[in-house]
Amino acid sequence: ISGYSLVIQARDSGTPPLSSSVTVNVDISDVNDNSPVFTPANYTAVIQENKPVGTSILQLVVTDKDSFHNGPPFTFTILTGNEEEEFTLDPHGILRSAVIFRHMVATEYVLCVQAKDSGKPQQVSHTYVQVRVIEESIHKPTAIPLEIFIVTMEDDFPGGVIGKIHATDQDVYDVLTYTLKSEQKSLFKVNNHDGKIIALGGLDNGKYVLNVSVSDGRFQVPIDVVVHVEQLLQEMLQNTVTIRFENVSPEDFVGLHMHGFRRTLRNAVLSQKQDSLHIISIQPVAGSNQLDMLFAVQMHNGGFYKPAYLIQKLTNARRHLENVIRISAILEKNCSGLDCQEQHCEQSLSIDSHSLMTYSTARISFVCPRFYRNVRCMC
Repeated sequence: ISGYSLVIQARDSGTPPLSSSVTVNVDISDVNDNSPVFTPANYTAVIQENKPVGTSILQLVVTDKDSFHNGPPFTFTILTGNEEEEFTLDPHGILRSAVIFRHMVATEYVLCVQAKDSGKPQQVSHTYVQVRVIEESIHKPTAIPLEIFIVTMEDDFPGGVIGKIHATDQDVYDVLTYTLKSEQKSLFKVNNHDGKIIALGGLDNGKYVLNVSVSDGRFQVPIDVVVHVEQLLQEMLQNTVTIRFENVSPEDFVGLHMHGFRRTLRNAVLSQKQDSLHIISIQPVAGSNQLDMLFAVQMHNGGFYKPAYLIQKLTNARRHLENVIRISAILEKNCSGLDCQEQHCEQSLSIDSHSLMTYSTARISFVCPRFYRNVRCMC
C-alpha cells in the first residue's frame, strides 16, 4: 500500500460539544528491498558463425517490484565468460556479437550477467547465458509460388491483406525475412517477418507480377507471386447464378477445387471459347457447412448470359460437375420461406465492396467482396 488518507476529528467537552476535522495523508516511502528479476532465470541463445559484428543474439528481460525510482533503468554488466570481449551488452539489455564467430574455434560460451537497479543502495541479480555457436546456413530457403485473385467493384478496392507467402528452411535456426522491390511499394507491401502481402487501395484491373524474395541472412531466393485484379461491372450482378456446395470450407474450395471446378464449369456452360466465366464471390452460408459461389458468364460481344439459360445448362451438366465437388443446390432465386402465392418473387443482389473476404492457402488466394440477397413478393 503506497499511502493512507485519514480523517481525524477533535471534539471538545462543552455544551453543546464543538468539533472540527482535518485530513492527514500518510505516504509510504519505498525502500529498495527487491532485487531485479530476470525472466527466465537463465538463458540459452544461438548464433550462426560468420554473422557480422553487432548481430543481436538475445534480449534480456528484467523486472523489479520496487517503485519506479528504485527499479529501472538497469545497469547490465558481463561479469565472467567474456574475457576475450566476444560480446557486448547495451543499456537496453541486448546482447550482441563483438567478433565474427567460428564454429571450429569454439562451440559454446557461458556468460554470467549482472543487473543493478537504480535504488540506493542498489540491489543486484545475476543470470547465466549459454550461447551456442552453430554452423552457418547451408540450405537455401524454399518458397511456394503464390497466385492471388482479387475481385472488386469498379475503382473501389479498399486494400488489405490479400495472401501470405509460405516459405521454409531446413536450417533449424534460420530466421526468414521477406522483401519487395522498391518500385512496387506504391501498390503493394510485404510484411518482412511473416510474408503477408498487403495491397494498397485503388488497384486497377489487370495482372501484377511482384518481385518478392525471401532471405535466411545468407541466401536470397526469388518467389513467384502473381496478382490478378478483376473489376466487376454492375451488369454482372443482374445476371448472376449461385451454386451452393455441401460440406466444404472456403479455404478448401479455393485450394483444392476452384481451378478444377472452373474448368469443368466452363466446359458445361460456355457456348464459345471466347466467352468469359467470372467468379464474383464465394462465402459460407450462415449456420451451416455449405458454401455459395456467385458467378456470371460474359459473351465475347460484351453481353451476359441470362440466369435462366445458365441454370438450364447447369442442370443438364450437374452430374458431371459433381464429379469435382458435391453440389447442394443451383440458385437463381432464393425465395425459400416466402409464400408469395400468385405474386412474383423478386430478388436483388448487393455487393459490399468495402467488406472483403480473403481465403488464403499456400498456393492460391482468393479475395472477394461480401454479397447480400434481398427477396420480396411483388405483384
